[in-house]
Amino acid sequence: MNTNLVSICRITDATTIKRNEHDYAVCWIKEGITGVEIDGVLHTDLANSILFLHPQFDWKISKQAADSFAGYVMYLPKETFDTQVLRGLHIHKVQLFAANEIPLFKLSPGIERRTQDILEMIDELSGSHLNKREDGILSLLNTFFVYCDGQCNIKSVITGSNSKANLVYQFKQLVNRDVLENHEVSYYAELLNISPKYLNDCVQEVISTSVKSIIVEQLVMRSRRELRFSSKSIKEISFELGFSSPDYFSSFFKTHAGMSPSGMRKAV
Repeated sequence: MNTNLVSICRITDATTIKRNEHDYAVCWIKEGITGVEIDGVLHTDLANSILFLHPQFDWKISKQAADSFAGYVMYLPKETFDTQVLRGLHIHKVQLFAANEIPLFKLSPGIERRTQDILEMIDELSGSHLNKREDGILSLLNTFFVYCDGQCNIKSVITGSNSKANLVYQFKQLVNRDVLENHEVSYYAELLNISPKYLNDCVQEVISTSVKSIIVEQLVMRSRRELRFSSKSIKEISFELGFSSPDYFSSFFKTHAGMSPSGMRKAV
């Protein structure tokens, strides 16, 4: 890898204009962005999103105040995706950077901070002279695209209707907030004023999984974290996560994580 395979810059100016005619652009948009103009069309309400822009598009990003940090723009030549580390990614197979649409990922709650951490490390490594710097950047790029490609994020197309994607985003925010108290699909559907079937249809269409799978994924993730990094008893963890009994929690965890809670603790 050479230094031309990735270029990254912070979004701090009042206006950030496309500066590279040949490379693909990945724009991570934080709060504070007033809009992104793409081929003369202004798009708003893109906070906490990642945009994938084909080289054919002209674009500029506008923000509320100069000097404040509002995200990153990362330029990537096609050769980047042909490296051995990135070649096997789903993003490579489906050619996410499409010339006839503008893919958009609405980041799930909790992912924004991890996204920023990854991009900050890429930025830091890009300007360093550390040994194996290139390997480190490629590894971080791989992690970044795995997050983008995973079920934790919501893909839509900026040029189309995002109503279902926004509904799914709201659902995932509610799960992130309430999953310790509520594990039932009907609870979240009621909060969104829709039927459980319609909610499940939207989730299936937008991120190709079920509502129940999202709830289970959150519970397993939180269970793993508590078992690995806390000194709480399994009984305490089970009740904090909203399970009716430690036995039910143990059965749930073994079914979805492939080992018992005590086995997870021993493996750490």
